[in-house]
Amino acid sequence: MNKEKLKKIFKDIYPYVLVVIIVILVRSFLVTPAKVDGSSMEPTLSNNNLVMLNKLDYRLNNISRFDVVVVNIGSEKLIKRVIGLPSEHIEYLNDTLYIDGIITKEPFNHKKTNNFKLENIGYINIPADKYFVVGDNRGNSLDSRSPRIGLIDKKQILGSVSYKFFPSIKKIK
Repeated sequence: MNKEKLKKIFKDIYPYVLVVIIVILVRSFLVTPAKVDGSSMEPTLSNNNLVMLNKLDYRLNNISRFDVVVVNIGSEKLIKRVIGLPSEHIEYLNDTLYIDGIITKEPFNHKKTNNFKLENIGYINIPADKYFVVGDNRGNSLDSRSPRIGLIDKKQILGSVSYKFFPSIKKIK
């Protein structure tokens, strides 16, 4: 091949290579789709919904109460809601959330929560860089209330979920 043919080939494929590189960078560092597996986040999210995982959010912002997050638990990726933050004491009594002994209204729909105290999993308060997460479908959710999952390390939180985009587009509250 001569130089002119190589230049033409490079000129023809350059835009495609650039698009592939941009997509790889965006998916690796900014946002990526995630699939809801199971019913633990109903009624907010349902099985097989596709959501947008924002990987950059917690590099720029703090994790906040009631954020919906993707958590890495071994080989599983779970979608849960942050309820408890570092240094707090969490308790559910008669389907009411108490944070440090104060009633805290949960501003989203969720199913009934059985009584629970942080002491049930061996803590008085949530340690630094750990979070208490639960599913919105409290009766059918493997989450921080289980000793198997327990409190979540900050480094296990892969990012936030703000939008469901399949089967319909919807902002998550």
